[in-house]
Amino acid sequence: MRRIVLAAVALLALPAAALAEGMPQLDFANPLTTSQVVWLAIIFVVLYLLLKQWALPKMADVLKMRAAAIAGDLEAAQRAKAESDTAIASLTEATRHAHAEAQAEIAHAVGIAKEAAAEHSARLLARLDTQLGEAEQRIEAARTSAMGALRQVATETAAEVVARLTGRPAPADAVAAAVGDALAARGHV
Repeated sequence: MRRIVLAAVALLALPAAALAEGMPQLDFANPLTTSQVVWLAIIFVVLYLLLKQWALPKMADVLKMRAAAIAGDLEAAQRAKAESDTAIASLTEATRHAHAEAQAEIAHAVGIAKEAAAEHSARLLARLDTQLGEAEQRIEAARTSAMGALRQVATETAAEVVARLTGRPAPADAVAAAVGDALAARGHV
């Protein structure tokens, strides 16, 4: 309140100083100027008191509520960020774990597939070996049969060639012995 009185006195002293310097708008001899200054002081005091008692406390309350809301929002944001960081870390760990499990499953499946392929390959190889052995036996039997037929065909052919060349039939024992010698010389028994 003391400040208000000092401010009012200063305001009232201001026009007197201005009048001394010759400003006609602050002529206090004129009753309108004095009443305007008085009303100005009254309105100033009323506005000051209204602002101090009513408006400024409400503004202070609004500012406090706003600050509290901002602080609450910041705390909620920090909590949400901490929760999201935790969730991200958990998700990252779960993803890493799932990736490791998937790699292990893939490695296991590849191992099983390799084992199955090796077993299948071994069975096929055994079957092919069996078929190859059977084929070799058939070839050997056919060779033996062909060689037996070759001796007979060679003997008959040689006897016929000798008969045509000489005009007389060749002795069968001599032709068979010559064919046997020729076959033995070539490695055919």
